[in-house]
Amino acid sequence: MRKKRVYKKFHQPDATYGRVELGRFINYVMQDGKKSTAERLVYGALDKVKEVTKEDPMTVFDRALENASPILEVASKRVGGANYQVPREVRPERRFMLAVRWIISAARAKKGKGMTDKLAEEIIAASKNEGAAIKKKQDMHRMAEANRAFAHFAR
Repeated sequence: MRKKRVYKKFHQPDATYGRVELGRFINYVMQDGKKSTAERLVYGALDKVKEVTKEDPMTVFDRALENASPILEVASKRVGGANYQVPREVRPERRFMLAVRWIISAARAKKGKGMTDKLAEEIIAASKNEGAAIKKKQDMHRMAEANRAFAHFAR
């Protein structure tokens, strides 16, 4: 049986900055279809980033995404009755999705502040190569490095 064809998605840019990545980030932050709430949170976080870093918030955001994006991941492969964790390169679309997911989940996991503050802190931390999202990326790379012996099983 053939695989189903995967159609390329065309994403809408956000309203303020006109950036497709930011529009997708807002969509990932959104819960229960409340896009205006998600936009308010993200734009508020970017304003906080601008206050704290005194830099353009979009350059900080881009740096955070770049730093949190994994290069390698492990995929489970069954060979001769045994499951091996095979390291493989991450596709660019998945790389973006994982970075965004990790930044948002790290912000949601924090306690004691509003989501705007938590999101701003996590974006700033990721742009400085620290924080929970970066730790998640490093754990994934460590796992891929540890299983490098099984790289010859990759498809």
